[in-house]
Amino acid sequence: MKTRIFTAVAAAALILAGAAACTDLTTEPKSDVTGANIFNDPSSYRAFLAKLYAGLAVTGQEGPAASPGTGNQDIEGIDEGFSQYVRLLWQMQELPTDEAVIAWGDDGVQELNTQRWGTSNQFLGSMYYRVFFQVMQANEFLRETTDAKLSERNASEQLKETVAGFRAEARFLRALSYWHGIDLFGDIPLVTEADPLGSTPPEQASRTEIFDFVVGELNAILVELPAPGQGQYGRADRGAAQMLLAKLYLNSEVYTGVPRYAEARAAAEAVIASGAYQLDDDYQHIFLADNHTSPELIFAVTQDGRNTQSYGGTTFLTHASVGGSMSSAAFGLDGGWWGLRVRPEIVALYPGVPNGPDRRARVFFTEGQTVEISSLTNFNEGIAAPKYRNVTSTGQPGSSPGFADTDYPMFRLADAYLMYAEAVLRGGGGTRPQALEYVNLVRRRAYGNNTGDITDAQLTLDFLLDERARELLWEGHRRTDLVRFDLFTDKGIWVFKGGAPAGTTTEPHLDLYPLPESELTANPKLTQNEGYEP
Repeated sequence: MKTRIFTAVAAAALILAGAAACTDLTTEPKSDVTGANIFNDPSSYRAFLAKLYAGLAVTGQEGPAASPGTGNQDIEGIDEGFSQYVRLLWQMQELPTDEAVIAWGDDGVQELNTQRWGTSNQFLGSMYYRVFFQVMQANEFLRETTDAKLSERNASEQLKETVAGFRAEARFLRALSYWHGIDLFGDIPLVTEADPLGSTPPEQASRTEIFDFVVGELNAILVELPAPGQGQYGRADRGAAQMLLAKLYLNSEVYTGVPRYAEARAAAEAVIASGAYQLDDDYQHIFLADNHTSPELIFAVTQDGRNTQSYGGTTFLTHASVGGSMSSAAFGLDGGWWGLRVRPEIVALYPGVPNGPDRRARVFFTEGQTVEISSLTNFNEGIAAPKYRNVTSTGQPGSSPGFADTDYPMFRLADAYLMYAEAVLRGGGGTRPQALEYVNLVRRRAYGNNTGDITDAQLTLDFLLDERARELLWEGHRRTDLVRFDLFTDKGIWVFKGGAPAGTTTEPHLDLYPLPESELTANPKLTQNEGYEP
């Protein structure tokens, strides 16, 4: 079922070709065909939408590249496997934090491990281009699906109604990427389908302007999206839009200087109250090759080992987490990549690793691994955490040992519970008893009973930050959480932060990543983020 979203990707590749950079965000994407002929086929609209979703999962038009530069990739100037959306986002959200380290020596990797990146880091630049590659495609889809365009093509009323729903999904996907853009980079250009093609390079917008635009877009499309849980799996529904609103509102004070905790609480509450999602009885199931059957997932980036192959996404997360004395076959893989481990500060948050009462720690692998890390490049230093696994809940391997079937859980219900609780504690209304109940629901799954329940006195913001680390480990939220709690740079300390083995504080300008040097050269209207000036 989950692969249906990608059945038309090959057709969509005819509509949009890869982009080397995004300096002129108002230029029409390259194409060998035109709207005058390709859109005569009603299925082209679905194909185009499929390409928008596929932009989160794949890296180019021909599957994974056998070697650099051979796969007709979307983003040039970087190894194609490195350029996948989720892989880039995950690295920027996890590697500079207390949650993860990676052993590899590829250019720019250790800079992320230690918060010592510069303006030319290939991963940071590629994430910026990924964001705008998605924005560019969404804008083009919206240009080609206006009422006027559909009327010119003599579209039926039924097709117009269908395409209206597609447009809402495209706006959600654009909003998602713009959220990632302002979260990671701050002030960036704001370009929509209304901007004329072929104009001069775009102006830089403020974080607040883009925040307001994205919030407005999401609120506008809520009624046009399927009700929570009623859409096709892997596609946006109202629950996904409410989760994105909750994320934006919860971090509003960081983005705009104005707290919006009441709105964050209300958005998370809407997801919960819909009744469309339930906590999965088995925590590990959320990260297995058949996690598309989990009742907890609200929005996932779907992966298929046969049909959506790339060296990013959960293929990266499954393989890079395996090495040392681990049997790769036990995880449904053809080999481990000897990369990712957990920093000791996070291990300390779980009692009795790996067989203590908190069953979430059972994703850890300790045999042959040390808790402490004295070398970032030694895989055996640091506990391994093969949380994402290419096996099903019945123990069967995924469809391919080289590429994972496991979907990436971008939004899930447990996060809504924890966001509700945090918004309440930050003055966003709601009730403390309800917040406590939601937190304890999450912990009862982790402990298998109510022995992990906390009291009202224990429900503090510091506790919630730690609980988010335990529940959402390696799910791409940690940097954003630490920035919101003002602990990412000049306050929090963990091993090798700042490059020192024992860790040290870093400069607060690192709360934002730099804009790519190539963009500053190409677009004189852009101003580099503070602290990165030459």
